[in-house]
Amino acid sequence: MLFNGVLYVVVGGLLLLSFLKDRKKTKKALKKAYKSLLKNLTMMVTMMAFMGVMLTVVDADLISRIFGEQSGITGILLGLGLGSVSFMPSFIAFPLGASLLDHGAGVPQVAGFIASLMGVGVISYGVESQFFGKKAAFLRNALALIASIVFVIVIGGVQ
Repeated sequence: MLFNGVLYVVVGGLLLLSFLKDRKKTKKALKKAYKSLLKNLTMMVTMMAFMGVMLTVVDADLISRIFGEQSGITGILLGLGLGSVSFMPSFIAFPLGASLLDHGAGVPQVAGFIASLMGVGVISYGVESQFFGKKAAFLRNALALIASIVFVIVIGGVQ
């Protein structure tokens, strides 16, 4: 709590300093930030509502059976697969991972889901291949999937 307070004071001070240096640029930046917040807020509220509904409909027993420790390699592969084909920002993904853990999911299973969610981009492959080429996009996704698997192995071994 204290850290957050210090952080707010520092950010407020820097904002004031920026405002004193160049009011026009600071106002422009604040307007841009506000528009970005509104754009992201819609997505955040939608995802949070979706998470809430899903966690209400899907009980802890089901999460535990699908992603629990006893699900073993099947749960890990399912987590890797779902993460690879899903698309959400990290500020939604990490709380979702914590919520899954709270509802009985296993650490390696959630680690696989989050790692592949953040690294592998099946949904974004089309756009990525247009910018970087099919070979580079495929290679990046394949390496990200391998890294996610290694991450699961390390997390599973540490537990």
